[in-house]
Amino acid sequence: MTSMTHSDKPFFEVTARDGDARCGVLRTAHGEIETPVFMPVGTRGAVKAALPGRLREMGYDLILANTYHLYLRPGMEVIEEAGGLHAFASWDGAFLTDSGGYQVFSLSRTIRVSEEGVAFRSVYNGAEVFLTPEEAVRAQAAMGSDIAMVLDECVPYPCERDYVRGSVDLTLDWARRGKAAHDNPRQVLFGIVQGGAWPEERRRSAELTAELDFPGYGIGGLSVGEPRGLTMELLFEQLALLPTDRPRYLMGVGDPAGIIEAINLGVDMFDSVLPTRLARNGTALTPSGRLNLRNARYARDFSPLVEGCGCPTCREYSRAYLRHLFLCGEILPLILLTEHNLSFLRGLLRDCGEAIRAGRISELSSAWKDWNRADEGSG
Repeated sequence: MTSMTHSDKPFFEVTARDGDARCGVLRTAHGEIETPVFMPVGTRGAVKAALPGRLREMGYDLILANTYHLYLRPGMEVIEEAGGLHAFASWDGAFLTDSGGYQVFSLSRTIRVSEEGVAFRSVYNGAEVFLTPEEAVRAQAAMGSDIAMVLDECVPYPCERDYVRGSVDLTLDWARRGKAAHDNPRQVLFGIVQGGAWPEERRRSAELTAELDFPGYGIGGLSVGEPRGLTMELLFEQLALLPTDRPRYLMGVGDPAGIIEAINLGVDMFDSVLPTRLARNGTALTPSGRLNLRNARYARDFSPLVEGCGCPTCREYSRAYLRHLFLCGEILPLILLTEHNLSFLRGLLRDCGEAIRAGRISELSSAWKDWNRADEGSG
């Protein structure tokens, strides 16, 4: 049965389809979110170089925060004392919190994984921490996020089949334990499918995790170094086995071509640091590819980043001025480029929804398929 929200309406409802692509709505304790949706990443409870009010004005209703970092600093006691993550961060939209599993495995040089959980050292003070599936769920419940994720193990690429098989079993066991420990009625808990780059393990993970009947499913361990073609092949394998009445969340993909291709396959939710990280490195997203302001060709280019873009950055500032500020080490261009990149992606997701409702998502997908190979002035 589809999970019900506090309002007794389905947490997720599909509202339009075009082939495998679909539009829908997520109903959370902090409002409704239309899908397909991209979530800006607010690792420590804030999206870098973006004011919360501006995110709302752009149309963002859901952002991601990271359990690993918030668990270590400032800690759950501080967040609970503040009244929960929404109050602490002054964010009146919805929060999705990831479990911290990816950060444990990517940021900790020495980790010890066991059936019970994972031991690692804090990146802040070196203290040893032991995180169990139950504690990961309890921490997210304490923060009061709208959507929480089970603890999982994200394996690197490439990875031996035997290790991946054991990792899938471990993630499944942690998912069962996390679900049993989850008791926050205002929060939904997603399962996560893994499987490395092995199609058989991807299928097995999807089948067995779907049997646990979560309200939604994260698809993890992709876009970690494997070729994009393989990413989409493995994604297709798992989507075919996940329930069609639940949201599917492709974790860590945020480039326009990848988002549209995945939407075409039936993905509903995305997150990535890509748009904000590119902005802080002087790179803007455009329909023609990435625009790198370090390039000398923009020194006297007084046109906007994207002609016709309605964001304040494109309305008011030129490429030449933004380049000047960036090369001078000013803070302002980081904010302005972040504003543009997030506005650009929000508009793209809005276009995807309109294309699905109009029955032309394949046409839109074809128009963007070569985006990653296009690079406007990156040399």
